[in-house]
Amino acid sequence: MISDLKDTYKTISAASEEVLFKEKNSKFFGYSFPVTSEIKVKEILDQLKKKHFSARHWCYAYQLGTEKTVFRANDDGEPNNSAGMPIYGQIQSFELTNVLVVVVRYFGGVKLGVGGLISAYKTTAQMALQEAQIIEKTVDVHFLVKFDYKNINKVMRIIREKNLTVVSQKMEMDCEIEICVRKKFKENVYGIFNDAFEIDIQLME
Repeated sequence: MISDLKDTYKTISAASEEVLFKEKNSKFFGYSFPVTSEIKVKEILDQLKKKHFSARHWCYAYQLGTEKTVFRANDDGEPNNSAGMPIYGQIQSFELTNVLVVVVRYFGGVKLGVGGLISAYKTTAQMALQEAQIIEKTVDVHFLVKFDYKNINKVMRIIREKNLTVVSQKMEMDCEIEICVRKKFKENVYGIFNDAFEIDIQLME
């Protein structure tokens, strides 16, 4: 049985080109990046701080994860919720995850007020995401299939028939194949291998 579980999500394919928004002499540079870890977020922020070392603020928001998501919004010295949350609002508006949006501000000498800041950060984040290519990906699970070499034809036939992706394989007397399966086919594929004689299948975490 194929479940109707939602097993796709939207993200961006690659880092977007730099965008620039100007408001009352302040310059806002916007960027979006595909990310899958907080370590990567930190690396990108460090690089942007080196690039824009004389900027006043490096505000950002990110969302990570597919089924369970975590997000963070950072105002980096701007008034509370005037930068990070408007940026995060655009990530939500585009329905994206595994994405980081950074807006770097050079202060132009004229205060924008909280309303002006919210509008500027929101607009720059929107421009950065519009520059990116949005793609849909599937939520996948990985299985490890173990079997004796004599059963290799049986295993390979199932992999071919079900059009499964082989991630890695070890072909010796004791064979192991790691396969990647769309989440909604998880139970179906597990059942086929589990019912097969002399074949062991385990879900990889």
